[in-house]
Amino acid sequence: MRKISFRFWFGGSALACVLLLAYAIYEQKVMGLEPCPLCIFQRIGFIAVAVIMALGSLHNPGALGRKCYGLLAALAALAGGAVAARHVWLRHLPPDQVPDCGPGLAYMLDAFPLGKTITSVFTGSGECAAADGWMFLHLDMPSWTLIWFAGLLLVAVYGGFRARG
Repeated sequence: MRKISFRFWFGGSALACVLLLAYAIYEQKVMGLEPCPLCIFQRIGFIAVAVIMALGSLHNPGALGRKCYGLLAALAALAGGAVAARHVWLRHLPPDQVPDCGPGLAYMLDAFPLGKTITSVFTGSGECAAADGWMFLHLDMPSWTLIWFAGLLLVAVYGGFRARG
């Protein structure tokens, strides 16, 4: 049985990230589903994973380079997954424990230092806990992004440390 190459794993995963981002933009622009601050941070996570994996695929490095790209992609997937996990947790809080809605991300970036903005986003906001009605196979969008980040993490580790050149 022939092993799948590093270039295939990373190129395919980068393409998957681009398609996921395209779908998120479609949902926003066409379907009117406005992203909350945590959704925007998850998009940044997908962008980071896509860029690292695309660069790795194009570079097609030797064994040490594959491990470096795998580690970087794994770290980006972990960061994005952490944001998604926080979002899923907020979405499943009882209504009386949901934090109050805060200002939008654009306002926070304009009015607050970056550190305070990031802290505010991760502290949570009522808008991040709101059910938007988007469901697929009984899972909401934050749950699906968490699943995708977990899959990307596995591909990063396998592709970077086990796949052939």
